[in-house]
Amino acid sequence: MASSSANPPTQAEREPIVRLNPIVQLNDVHLTLASTAGPVNILRGIDLDVMPGERIGIVGPSGSGKSTLLAVLAGLERVTSGKVQVAGGDLNALNEDKLALWRRSRVGIVFQSFHLIPTMTALENVAVPLELAGARDAIDRARAALAQVGLAKRETHYPAQLSGGEQQRVALARAVAPHPALLLADEPTGNLDGSTGHAIIDLMFGEAAKLNSTLILITHDENLAALCDRVVRIEDGKVKAIETSPNTASRQQAAD
Repeated sequence: MASSSANPPTQAEREPIVRLNPIVQLNDVHLTLASTAGPVNILRGIDLDVMPGERIGIVGPSGSGKSTLLAVLAGLERVTSGKVQVAGGDLNALNEDKLALWRRSRVGIVFQSFHLIPTMTALENVAVPLELAGARDAIDRARAALAQVGLAKRETHYPAQLSGGEQQRVALARAVAPHPALLLADEPTGNLDGSTGHAIIDLMFGEAAKLNSTLILITHDENLAALCDRVVRIEDGKVKAIETSPNTASRQQAAD
């Protein structure tokens, strides 16, 4: 009997292929708000899938719906219709209390205006979401997060005693301290000078990489968007284009 000449399967061929599910799935998302002039269509049929660990830049003109889209992803704004599946949660099916619990454990948000509590120290600002989540080591984790962003010596300072860049570092520490699966940033450098903004972006990308968090950020800066894996262009409440960023394409070519 002739022996088979076929090569045995390699270990990679024998092992099952693990297919990751998107961490963000938006299907035909619409959001319409009432106004004195009549209904205003903010989002008009958004479709978007984001894979775990991706870095996504969202760009578009003012009033295009970028910040509203981010609010939808954070569970801060409810859609009129469409599927919103984010970080393991069907956001349309969650009431306000369950949304708050989901957001506390799954999502970190960095706002342009920092949104720090003025009567709390840097350490207390970072510890608050951890304490609300019931973390017994909230203070230790908050202290570690501040150290990660270079503010170990500023933890007892109040927001008014910190520069704009330092306040944004506190906001970033607060966002990453719970180790979120999804990190959202809305114009995180909008209120900062150029060099300070670059430092914040380096920190944000670095922290997201350490945590293996998916990063979605809104920006008007094309150079900043190009640092992401993909760029989503929004106009008039619709996705006009999704592009692989030039930097990502260069990295892929170098790897090949």
